[in-house]
Amino acid sequence: MARSFSDSGRGPSQRQLRVGELIRRTLSEVLMRGEVHDPDLAGMSITVGEVTVTRDLKIATAWVLPLGGKDKDKALAALTRAKGQLRHLVMKDMTLRHAPDLRFRIDETYDQMDATRALFADERVRRDIEARDDDTDGDGEGEA
Repeated sequence: MARSFSDSGRGPSQRQLRVGELIRRTLSEVLMRGEVHDPDLAGMSITVGEVTVTRDLKIATAWVLPLGGKDKDKALAALTRAKGQLRHLVMKDMTLRHAPDLRFRIDETYDQMDATRALFADERVRRDIEARDDDTDGDGEGEA
């Protein structure tokens, strides 16, 4: 799933990046300390990989993954149930005019990295890469 910051095709602004990182750090700390009163979240370790924020700062999407990748649906349901409490806990130390609506999505980055590693480990791919390296004559320009 591609992460989109805006509909205009431009990358995120510095403010979006700053706010997203601040929310990510604070959300991670809140979850780590177990400040949320939800029995499903109590025994679950959740990684917050990234938080993307819309240009108007009204929606913050947290890309999360439970430790080991187990019980993804259970974690997502628990986070969604507790989003009001999480929003309050995350925003109490921030100085934004309006607290963004928190949304949660499963972070599939780790699965994609594993798939890429497996692809590069495939003998056919390694053979093709080695053949391409042999076609270059050292000046960075190979035959195409």
